[in-house]
Amino acid sequence: MTDEELQDLVQRVSIESFHLPFRHRAVFNPRLRTTGGRYLLGSHCLEFNVYQLQHFGMEDFVKIIKHELCHYHLHLCGGGYRHRDSDFRKLLRQVGGSRFCGTIPGMSNSSALQYVYRCRKCGTSFIRRRRLDTRRYVCASCGGKIQLMKREHRIERNDKEK
Repeated sequence: MTDEELQDLVQRVSIESFHLPFRHRAVFNPRLRTTGGRYLLGSHCLEFNVYQLQHFGMEDFVKIIKHELCHYHLHLCGGGYRHRDSDFRKLLRQVGGSRFCGTIPGMSNSSALQYVYRCRKCGTSFIRRRRLDTRRYVCASCGGKIQLMKREHRIERNDKEK
């Protein structure tokens, strides 16, 4: 699907589901990994994850479009456009949009490199995604010095394996 076809699809979904026109740009953003799409407050444009369409199909992708259009239309009319707002949740239920998108294998951040640290004084271990400067930080429990124990790749298990 091209950006022009996406633009036409978003405009059609907006008219059919919201009875309001979509007057801005909708494009694919190949850099999106962990989200289905996003609404840009400043420009009112919508960006979508092309991998969601490829992996889950058109039906789920239209639900993602409806989700982003909820943000779009509520923001332009002055309603509560954030995920936690009741206006957003109510409109999302009415139009049949999805609250969450599926996880594409290999694209989540959960398999990222992790750093394991341990306190020299009390022995407390903790994990961080970013490397810490052990000269600047101390243990939150006892105030002792911390040391890097190892770097490891965390392996995410699928829900089916649990």
